[in-house]
Amino acid sequence: MTPRPRSTRLRIAVALVLGAAAALAWQAPARWLADAVGRHTDQRLMLADSRGSLWFGSAQVVLTAGPGSRDASRLPGRLHWTWGWSDGSATLRLKLDCCSTDPVTLRVTPSWRGWSFSIPASPTPWARLPANWLSGLGTPFNTLQPQGQLTLGSTQGLKLDPGTPGQPMEGGVQMQLNNLSTRLATVAPLGNYELRLEAPGSLTLETREGAALRLQAQGRWQPRLQMQGQAEAAPGYETALDNLLNIVGRREGARSLITLG
Repeated sequence: MTPRPRSTRLRIAVALVLGAAAALAWQAPARWLADAVGRHTDQRLMLADSRGSLWFGSAQVVLTAGPGSRDASRLPGRLHWTWGWSDGSATLRLKLDCCSTDPVTLRVTPSWRGWSFSIPASPTPWARLPANWLSGLGTPFNTLQPQGQLTLGSTQGLKLDPGTPGQPMEGGVQMQLNNLSTRLATVAPLGNYELRLEAPGSLTLETREGAALRLQAQGRWQPRLQMQGQAEAAPGYETALDNLLNIVGRREGARSLITLG
């Protein structure tokens, strides 16, 4: 048998190495994505019981109070993801069994700084989540055991570019908490509220009209979740909400001062 030229053998070897690398990448386990999510959220958002691969997989979505915390709350059902490719960008389609009717598409774009992530603006919510999921964040949610519905979406779109110094975020996300109630108050519902996450990472909590409990807070998401605000009863509800205000924060007269993080 005539020996193959050295250049041919080298090409075959390179092709075999690249093929093996592609096969390994295609079979990358789902826990790689789970590990990345936990690492970039300081373990406050976790993907547990991950199954499948990095490209086609599912997991349970868990909120926690951070590393070492015993507080954890899982959404019912599973989160399913599928990677694809469209218009020069990778796309990640996400769907929650419990809480979304249509998949949410996250666009992932490479750049010289790394990767950017974007979700287009939508007139309809991305997901409707049970409010008791927030109990996993720890104090004061684990004490409140909130009930109601969280509506998550964005009317301006959201873009995250971790490699951009000083401006890693554009756009924002709105979360509405409707028909809030808690076992610590006899008044139900307490009201409707809106939490906004806006560039460059500020958090704002406001009370919508007609609430028995008035909440107001400001804070930041990065480098860790921090919020400071206050709660107070609307006129006529002072007695009914006195016990609740004693528990959710430090009392200062009629107000209760709340600190997270």
